[in-house]
Amino acid sequence: MSTDLRPVVDLVTAHRQREGAGFIVRRPFPTAGRRHADPFLMLDEMGPSTYGPGEAVGAPDHPHRGFETVTYMLDGEFEHEDSVGHRGTLGAGDVQWMTAGSGVIHSEMPSERIRKEGGRVHGFQLWVNLPARDKMVAPRYQEIPRERIPEADSEDGLAHVRVLAGEALGRSAVIETRTPIAYHDWTLRPGASVTVPLPRGYTAYVYVFGGTARVSGRAVGDGQLAALGDGEAVTLEVPGEATEPARLLVLAGVPLREPVVSYGPFVMNTEQQIAEAVRDYRSGGFGAIAR
Repeated sequence: MSTDLRPVVDLVTAHRQREGAGFIVRRPFPTAGRRHADPFLMLDEMGPSTYGPGEAVGAPDHPHRGFETVTYMLDGEFEHEDSVGHRGTLGAGDVQWMTAGSGVIHSEMPSERIRKEGGRVHGFQLWVNLPARDKMVAPRYQEIPRERIPEADSEDGLAHVRVLAGEALGRSAVIETRTPIAYHDWTLRPGASVTVPLPRGYTAYVYVFGGTARVSGRAVGDGQLAALGDGEAVTLEVPGEATEPARLLVLAGVPLREPVVSYGPFVMNTEQQIAEAVRDYRSGGFGAIAR
């Protein structure tokens, strides 16, 4: 029986903008034409940037409420600390899945070594919405070092995947999500062809961040996001004559279909809840980072 492939229904080119204390990101969503990607709120590609000594900047103390942030490092190191006592360092290949829930103040900065000596930084931050029932849960962290992220290769060895959430090539993620989500990092060498099952009813996207891939038969280049229609799977391919591999993320999840009201780092369901978040933050209800 043939597989019902998900077609590419829209193609968006990421725009560049300045974030935090002045670092540049490529952002495929939100854009003017795609405000949200339910259940996802935002995807930022940080870098790749090579900093000289004293040049590296990040995102100093800032609040969050009502959603999750997923930080995935490809190169470099980031140090984080927060108002509920968590602190640590993310290195290349590591993942931090932070459920901000009821509220947290967070700081994310290139490591002291990179700030002093310079170095290359490349990674992603994905914002995942929380359903209304979970908006005010207690903050939670899942910090997964690269050696615990499941990886797999296709039978011919031309496709490689790291499974941050969901399943791919028979491997299942170790990260727990509050709603069903798939988050894969694929490397496709020339000649690679894989079919990736994605449950019907999930919203699904493919973001290419290196080279060019064919997504369900359509060419998608570096810095482009392909929005997929419904179906059971997506095909990911790189022609054999290509001169470089393709790198891409597959993102899919069950849409929440709930009202989204956002104000900077607060994402809730009503204007009243946003006002409450602002009051709580300004009154010190989120605490402070102890240093």
